[in-house]
Amino acid sequence: MTKRRTYNQYCGLAAALDVLGERWTLLIVRELMMGPRRYGNLLNDLPGVGTNLLAERLKYLVEQGVVRQVDAPGSAARQAYELTEGGEQLRPLVLGLARWGMDHLGNLSADDTVRPHWGFLAIEAMIQDEHVPDLNEQYEFRVADEVFHIDVREGAARAVKGPAPEPAMTATTDAATFVQIGAGRLTPLAAMVTGKLAMDGDMAAVLRACLLLGLDAGPVAGLARAA
Repeated sequence: MTKRRTYNQYCGLAAALDVLGERWTLLIVRELMMGPRRYGNLLNDLPGVGTNLLAERLKYLVEQGVVRQVDAPGSAARQAYELTEGGEQLRPLVLGLARWGMDHLGNLSADDTVRPHWGFLAIEAMIQDEHVPDLNEQYEFRVADEVFHIDVREGAARAVKGPAPEPAMTATTDAATFVQIGAGRLTPLAAMVTGKLAMDGDMAAVLRACLLLGLDAGPVAGLARAA
C-alpha cells in the first residue's frame, strides 16, 4: 500500500481530500471520464506531470478503488486505465468544479495547453438543466479533430461522443476558442465575426442550444446560416 499523508480528520470531506487532494489527481480523473486511456495517452495529455509522478498517482488510485487497469481497446496485450463504478461517482463533482472554474479562467497564454477532447467535458459542465428544450433534437460540436453532440430527449440533455445522426445545429471551432466561449471570455458572435466559429442549422435550434449552454446568443441567430 502506498504511504500517503493524511489530514487525520474524521470527516467525509477530509477523507475525500486524502484520496483526491494531491496535485494532478483530479486531472487524471478528468482524462479517464472520457473512457479508458493508455498510460502514454495520459502522459501526453497531462504535460508537466512527469512519468514517475503519474505512475505513483495511478497506483494509488487503483489501490483506493477509484481506477482499475483493463485491456487497452483494440489490443489485449496492452494495458489501459479506466474509472471504476466508484470513480464514475466523481463525474458530477468534477463537472461542478469545472463549471465553477470557468468563471475563474483568465486570458489564454502561450504557456497554456488546450486539448480538443476537453471540449466534451466542457459541454457536460455547461448544460443547464433548467433550459432543456421541450422537444427532441441534437446539437453537434466539431472541436478540432473531436466530434461530440448534445442529445435532447424527453426533457433531458446529455453529452454524447461522436457525431449526431440528425443535428439540428452544428458548431465548428478550435479547442481554445471553444473553452474561451464557455468561460465567457469570448462571445459566440465575436468568434463568428473573426471566423473562429461557424454555426450551421435552424436559427431557432441555434438559439435553443446557446440557451441550454448558458451562452448569450442574441445576435448569433442573425448570422447563423440555414442548413
